[in-house]
Amino acid sequence: MKIKLHEKDLPNNLNFKNSIAIDTETMGLNPIRDRLCLVQISKGDNVCHLVKLNSIKDRPKNLIKILKDKKIQKIFHYARFDVAFLKYKFKINIENIYCTKIASKLSRSYTDQHGYKDLCKEILGVEINKSSQSSDWGNFILSKDQLKYAATDVLYLHKIKKELDKMLLREGRHRIAKACFEFIKYKTDLDLLGWNDNNDIFKH
Repeated sequence: MKIKLHEKDLPNNLNFKNSIAIDTETMGLNPIRDRLCLVQISKGDNVCHLVKLNSIKDRPKNLIKILKDKKIQKIFHYARFDVAFLKYKFKINIENIYCTKIASKLSRSYTDQHGYKDLCKEILGVEINKSSQSSDWGNFILSKDQLKYAATDVLYLHKIKKELDKMLLREGRHRIAKACFEFIKYKTDLDLLGWNDNNDIFKH
């Protein structure tokens, strides 16, 4: 794995096509209250680009251009969280979304273990360390452990997606998965407007 850390934005000469894996690190779980600190991107080529944002005023134009590109598929794990943060912070719409957590829940209904760590272990036979998950991502200088953790969160998403796609097709659930992915842009709008799990409009 190769880690490339960028301050405030991606370089102008970077090109991303077809699909990218994306993850975020934040100061908390509330996009309206908490700061977005880091955005991780990988093309699935074992290279992880980390964009470090030091201020709520940072507006990374190259990163935003990629996020807004409808031709590029964006692979997330638990897209609902990351998409809500990115939409709120940058005031953009994000489309062509794939969520490995949703794909896992639809295809691996024999288990309730759908975390990224669980998928890496069962599907790829890879053990990952999540000890840096709850750490201070707002620091001006991130530790080597934090950088490795952040990069690892996008390192395997392409491979996981490939295997989950096979399972979805095998179980005849690829169409409903696609519909769920398309609904994420609306679900995140509902979340940001206050209709979250505590006020679910789909409940009786």
